[in-house]
Amino acid sequence: MTKFQLVLAAVVCSCSAFGQNQTLTLGKQTFELHNVTGSVIDFQGKKVLKIERDLKALPFDANRLEATVDERHYARLVGLDDFENGTIEVKMYSQIQDPSPYPPAAGFIGLYFRIKEDDSEFESIYLRPKVGRINNQMARNHAVQYFSYPDFKFQTLRDKFPAGSYEGSAPVMLNEWITMRIEVNGETAEMFVNDLKYSSFIVNKMLGKNRKGYVGLYVDIATIGYFKDLKVTKKALKMKKEEGKVDEI
Repeated sequence: MTKFQLVLAAVVCSCSAFGQNQTLTLGKQTFELHNVTGSVIDFQGKKVLKIERDLKALPFDANRLEATVDERHYARLVGLDDFENGTIEVKMYSQIQDPSPYPPAAGFIGLYFRIKEDDSEFESIYLRPKVGRINNQMARNHAVQYFSYPDFKFQTLRDKFPAGSYEGSAPVMLNEWITMRIEVNGETAEMFVNDLKYSSFIVNKMLGKNRKGYVGLYVDIATIGYFKDLKVTKKALKMKKEEGKVDEI
């Protein structure tokens, strides 16, 4: 092999190792795919972003559930790298893949925010629409999930904090459009769904260390997610009034 061929081979290997992620454009927004497959399609008369977790890029293991879910698989909104406080709103639609690679899948779909450039840290609130209106209150109580990557995934939160601290209920369902709105303010976040006046879920203390970053659209195992009308509004930190202590009921 000539010296020129060696240099060329090194350049090719370097480009492959540090290749750019695929990007897709929906309207005026561009999204960068991180360990998801995606396309812009016509769905129910509208252009939407369709994404699914890429199991070749990030394998899933049902025997190592927490270690292989809630990972770095999402579509990143390009051009906004400093979201700290404000509002994120999106319309999303969750379907279960058929056949499903994981029968207990609940249609995991939601948002990532304050994502660090290298994906090493971020916050998330997502939904399990399959159990949002099920006739079982214990299951409904798991319809909404907060987690903080990498140290506080769902099972760690269940093990370390009182039940319900980082999960809750929301009247959502598979195979229908859901409007999710998250109000982020300092260490707190409130989630609203559809046209409800009051929030369905409150995170009183987020656990991540990264204070600002990107926003992303999330799906997990066995979910086909459709997204449209993403709106991100940055706001200044708002000081909240002290509230009285709530006694146990």
